[in-house]
Amino acid sequence: MKLTTRSRYGARLLLDIALHSENGPVPSKDSARREDISLKYLEKILKILKEAGYIIGKRGPNGGNVLTMAPEKITLGKLTEALEGEDKILDCEEGDVTTCPRAAVCLRRSIWDDANQAMYKMLDSYTLADLIKDARLCPMDRPE
Repeated sequence: MKLTTRSRYGARLLLDIALHSENGPVPSKDSARREDISLKYLEKILKILKEAGYIIGKRGPNGGNVLTMAPEKITLGKLTEALEGEDKILDCEEGDVTTCPRAAVCLRRSIWDDANQAMYKMLDSYTLADLIKDARLCPMDRPE
């Protein structure tokens, strides 16, 4: 599975919100500027993150985005799944429907399934809290 900009930018966005929320909600335009993501694209990612329950938006002059759960509870695997969908390395199936005529006799399919599971297991071993810790150790990497 190839991780798209949606997953990478989504993780960066949640990290930005976590790092800058000490004074309240984080405005989208500020996150877009700091992360060098177009505001239009960032808003599409925000919509997915809101629907998945990771953030809520606060309206008004002091509005912005707020995490809905502790950073320790947000795994990169679940975040990627929310942003990319339940994507697999191979497109052998779509839901319960097999799309490949060789799926029943494919000797390699179990290898690809194992690789997909290993990737998500690895991503689930990291949380937003880990990213926060790394960002605070290397503040030169974070634009203000």
